[in-house]
Amino acid sequence: MIEKRSFDSLGHADHGWLNARHHFSFADYHDPARMGWGAIRVWNDDEIAANSGFPPHPHRDMEIITYVRTGAITHQDSMGNSGRTAAGDVQVMSAGTGVRHAEYNLESETTTLFQIWILPRAGGGAPSWGAKPFPKGERSGRFVTLASGFAEDGDALPIRADARVLGATLKAGERLTHSVGAGRHAYLVPATGRIEIDGQTFEARDGAALNGGQTVTITAVEDAEIVLVDAD
Repeated sequence: MIEKRSFDSLGHADHGWLNARHHFSFADYHDPARMGWGAIRVWNDDEIAANSGFPPHPHRDMEIITYVRTGAITHQDSMGNSGRTAAGDVQVMSAGTGVRHAEYNLESETTTLFQIWILPRAGGGAPSWGAKPFPKGERSGRFVTLASGFAEDGDALPIRADARVLGATLKAGERLTHSVGAGRHAYLVPATGRIEIDGQTFEARDGAALNGGQTVTITAVEDAEIVLVDAD
């Protein structure tokens, strides 16, 4: 019911300026057993060297969420948007009918982030971008919705998918639960710290694929920062 994907088993690409791990097939990494998890198509664990980054490139029909773990990323796109997203904060881009964007680390340190792609509930639509700070203290001991395709999550960044991106911080010994609805898919990664899910140990940056119809208990073995996506 819980599939562990250890950090060492992930796809790996080292481009010098970019050291990337891929939870799902991406670019030159192809694993037929890891093509996605429900509507979750990409979860990249990126380390971007100082004063480098991704030059302008296109996307369409994808919801792209960036969760910055350390450092900061600076966004520019063909819609005229620009902004700097710092550690603990989140940005989202709905690619819609098509957009070009660039993501640069303009800092003097390495930036680390999760980039998550979720398939939209429908293709098309005007592209959009947004970013928002999410203080880690407000996530202490509980999940906070960071991005959502559901109207009731009004404080979250909007995406065009039947999905939620959740974040939590736990002190060692704290625990919380998450229920995955029938027919849905959840994927969880501890950004930092060691956790247990129903007694199974996960180190920082390991992945956990959770099936629909189950409720899991997440326990922090040590202080931990957790990101979870619940999608159709």
